[in-house]
Amino acid sequence: MTTLGSASAAPGEIDTGRLSVGEARDGSEVGLPVAVVNGDRDGKTLYIQAVSDGDELNGLGVVQRLVPQLDPADLAGELLIVGIVNHYGFQVAEHRNPIDDTKLNRAYPGDEEGTASERIAAATFEAASRADLVLDLHQGSTSCMIDETRVRCGSRHRLHRDCLELAKAFGCGYILDQKGPDGQLARAAPDEGIPTIDPELGGSVGWDEESIRKGLKGVFNVLYRYGFLEGDVDLQPQTRATGFEQYGSPAGGLVSYAVELGEEVQRGDTLFEVTDPFGTVKAEVTADSGGVFWRHRRLPQAATGEYVCSLGTDIDSF
Repeated sequence: MTTLGSASAAPGEIDTGRLSVGEARDGSEVGLPVAVVNGDRDGKTLYIQAVSDGDELNGLGVVQRLVPQLDPADLAGELLIVGIVNHYGFQVAEHRNPIDDTKLNRAYPGDEEGTASERIAAATFEAASRADLVLDLHQGSTSCMIDETRVRCGSRHRLHRDCLELAKAFGCGYILDQKGPDGQLARAAPDEGIPTIDPELGGSVGWDEESIRKGLKGVFNVLYRYGFLEGDVDLQPQTRATGFEQYGSPAGGLVSYAVELGEEVQRGDTLFEVTDPFGTVKAEVTADSGGVFWRHRRLPQAATGEYVCSLGTDIDSF
């Protein structure tokens, strides 16, 4: 019998339930939606979570489509799934947890007696710690971004290669291989010996069907590659960036881009222009390095110094 919160499934069964993480301001229990899929045969354990940032919903779209397609009779091993991690942020469609103004994916491994975010992190980290592999599904918030996976443990970590192999199996086409900030699940779980990746499934307001389809395919790629399901995965070379440059606006105005997401640029190429409301060019920003145009803001208006776009740099193939 495998249990996660109130969900409990014997071999060959699926169950859903709630994982208690505290109480809301009115005293009602806060329970995260969870699922357990227990295969007929022994195998590895995969932990999947989504919406640790409350406005990043594409991962939830993946989970919503994944679970109905899983048949425990065909599965070796088990899946532990938390569909919505940042309960409070999700309720109000905010990136951060409004209860403690915290980005929840900076709170791992958490503290079961700490803040609201630390308690959620502790409860979900305990579940993740039971797994052999971890997928922490994200997106580029509401900005526009390519579909990619992130390896966040750092190149000198003992599990770096294992995390890279997991990212390649997921197979979005792009990998950002760069050590992440403290408190990320993709930093904390490898320290416990668990290969972990942080797929960033595009970026959208609400959710985006194309990114969800890529994410769902990525999960099934992992299920096949690591023996949860019978079948093969044709691993494809991934475009890997080990550097990441961010560009702000040198002037206030309206931004227009000279390149498309995923396009390769060379040092000195124009990335974007800033104009006044009447079309007069106020500034032109060029690339400091060669790389891939990775991400940009969704709205055209930008103040002086405000974030506009990012390049993935130091590109190779993995």
